Amino acid sequence: MNVQPLLQNQSPQTPAPSGLASLPADMRDALQTLGAAGRLPEHVAIIMDGNGRWAQRRGEARTVGHRAGADSVRAVTRLAREVGLKSLTLYAFSEQNWQRPRAEVDVLLGLLVEYLASEIEELKRSDIKLLAFGNLQRLPLSVRMVLETTLAATANHKTMKLGLCLSYGGREEIVQAMQRLAVRVAKGQLRPEQIDEAAIEAELWTAPLGGPLDLLIRTSGEQRLSNFLLWQSAYAELAFVQTPWPEFRELAFAAALCDYSHRDRRFGGLGNARDED
Repeated sequence: MNVQPLLQNQSPQTPAPSGLASLPADMRDALQTLGAAGRLPEHVAIIMDGNGRWAQRRGEARTVGHRAGADSVRAVTRLAREVGLKSLTLYAFSEQNWQRPRAEVDVLLGLLVEYLASEIEELKRSDIKLLAFGNLQRLPLSVRMVLETTLAATANHKTMKLGLCLSYGGREEIVQAMQRLAVRVAKGQLRPEQIDEAAIEAELWTAPLGGPLDLLIRTSGEQRLSNFLLWQSAYAELAFVQTPWPEFRELAFAAALCDYSHRDRRFGGLGNARDED
């Protein structure tokens, strides 16, 4: 049998839908309605937890979980952009992560380089500006070079900001901000009484994001901040979900965004609450 005509008539495999297109119609409609009404968060941050435990439960190496987690980064970033978020900040590598086994650290940094190299074109197409926050000088030179290339390539993008926290710690961020303010005071450039919230925020690593943090999500069931965005999360809504990061894709993210829309954000006041004493 001559199979060549059959092969020529075969259509290429259709890629799996992603972003809004991957969601059930009712969820997709709900997100679009909430976005139009201004009821979605503008800035979401995520503690991407559970990669290693997810892999171990499946009898696989922890590094397998980290690789699967990279796919979740792509899925969540795409949806965030499509629903109109202004900023998405991801806890990619903490200062404390340097204490992990060298082999695991190498895999995490390798995946970062792989992600940056593979996603730079989509970041350009989607008009997403990449930002990086943390003690970046601790990163190996080879990683910094790829990172700096991607930062420069997306520097003028406007639609959404994607922040990667790398070698990052919230306490460390506040300490360096205080040190920089102290230097300005010592040089006579600033008086102590001029140090207010705005002055501190301007010295934080995350200052380029602008605006408050609205929603902080942590995956995999743990209920702590783990030294992430300690200053910025003062009035953020917190969502602790059981789903491990490798399984946290569009539907789970959409559910968290919809849940946020039902929160009554009072910022110390009464807000819309009717039953306050």
